[in-house]
Amino acid sequence: MTQEQGNTIAGGPRVVASRYAILNELGRGGMGVVWLAEDRMIGRNVAIKELHLPEGVPHDERKVFEERVLREARTAGRLNDPAVVTVYDVVQESGATYIVMELIQAPTLSDVVKERGPLPPEQVATLAEQLLSALEAAHQAGVVHRDVKPSNIMLARNSRVKLTDFGIAQSLDDPRLTSSGMLIGSPTYMAPERIRGEEASAASDLWALGAVLFFAIEGYSPFERTTTAATMHAILAEVPYLTRAQGALASIISGLMNPMPQARLTGGQVRGLLAHARTMPTGPMTGPQGMALPTAQHGGPPTGQVPTAFVQQPPHGGTRTVAAPGPRKIALKPGVLAGLAGGLVVLALIGGILLTNLFTSSGTDTPADQPAQAFTYGGKGDLTEFGLSEGYCSNNSLQKGAGFSSSSTTDCDKSFVIQVFASFSPLNSNYDLAYDGDRLRAVGESYCGWMFNTERVLPSKRDALRFSVVYPSQDEWGGDDSSNHTISCVLSAKTGGQLTGTQVKAYDE
Repeated sequence: MTQEQGNTIAGGPRVVASRYAILNELGRGGMGVVWLAEDRMIGRNVAIKELHLPEGVPHDERKVFEERVLREARTAGRLNDPAVVTVYDVVQESGATYIVMELIQAPTLSDVVKERGPLPPEQVATLAEQLLSALEAAHQAGVVHRDVKPSNIMLARNSRVKLTDFGIAQSLDDPRLTSSGMLIGSPTYMAPERIRGEEASAASDLWALGAVLFFAIEGYSPFERTTTAATMHAILAEVPYLTRAQGALASIISGLMNPMPQARLTGGQVRGLLAHARTMPTGPMTGPQGMALPTAQHGGPPTGQVPTAFVQQPPHGGTRTVAAPGPRKIALKPGVLAGLAGGLVVLALIGGILLTNLFTSSGTDTPADQPAQAFTYGGKGDLTEFGLSEGYCSNNSLQKGAGFSSSSTTDCDKSFVIQVFASFSPLNSNYDLAYDGDRLRAVGESYCGWMFNTERVLPSKRDALRFSVVYPSQDEWGGDDSSNHTISCVLSAKTGGQLTGTQVKAYDE
């Protein structure tokens, strides 16, 4: 709802709680009306949101809704951050619920982008910083917003950003609100885990932040489709394609929209990247040794070794299917690894930043008693080849001169020597970029060390395991097949002996 002047209410002002004189209607939506009002107690103008549930919600469930609104709005009223629209008061009167808020007379992000087009990267970075501050303040107070979207973000003239509806959206948009299972609110900026029925969390707010930043920089919503079902399918199965964001900003957006909550960037990691973005010159992002990374064009995203997924192009470009590698033994949700590669690995190549810097703050560093081994594969590499897919096992040991074809697998339910627990392509493209073995190894060790310490590796097995990194040799890197860029994370027993039964948890468990 925008806060533009509406019509003065006829018949004199209506007064709420013997204090707030209703003056004008500022906006309305499916969940209620926002009024301009005067607080006669202290003589200031405020915004009042009068809440209405859709028709058809039973009386008992309306009472549950009202109780949640009161509890959560009171909590939101304790938030203190410049980017949060302050909640002053909560009133229940004559069967209606009113939220009294700070009045912000400014257009929404949705309106600005609609009228002027995409925002410049510098403004998007500032937007990200202020919205992150607001969300962190809320999360520290135990408040999950649940409805972070462009129409809830206001852009003031002094470059200040305001996030609205704190403490309100949490109830309005709660899929558990009604026993009938009615989902209130638009799913366009709803994290994939919420669509799958999981609880809203700080991580789901951060996913929505990533989608909002995509909207701001690209000028359109990454997942909005003509129907709700199509929108929800897009969120679960498609990978947004950035064309205007580069460097650390692109990594922030991709990392926030990672479909795996455990792999999603945290607020602290985003802050680190934002700090790096401020120190980088504008222009094409660069990688190790000043290597220029290519800028994606509107014609379509680069293809790479990605599990079956849909890669979204700009609205005029349609959606195309990306070919998948061979069948996986581990069940994967569509787009999981695509998001992982796009959102995490690119972070390691920007300006020499390694994944180590991003993930150690969360306490997932590899323990010192589990050092990673590293092997190159392909021409002039330590291994003649490495064709094992993620989740597969082999009875061959990782040692120089060994080779692992796609057919050299064994049943993971029986005894084996190694198991691939993660894999990714740092570039996820066919671009011809210079080889940097030291960087590749460092990226692989950081990523594999982090994955090793997530629930991907069964906690009950982890103490007896170690991991190794398998990455392409220089000869392999220069091949025509983008799969030659794949880095694999491999488990083996600390003792060097046999393992029995899979050591990893499937992504969909």
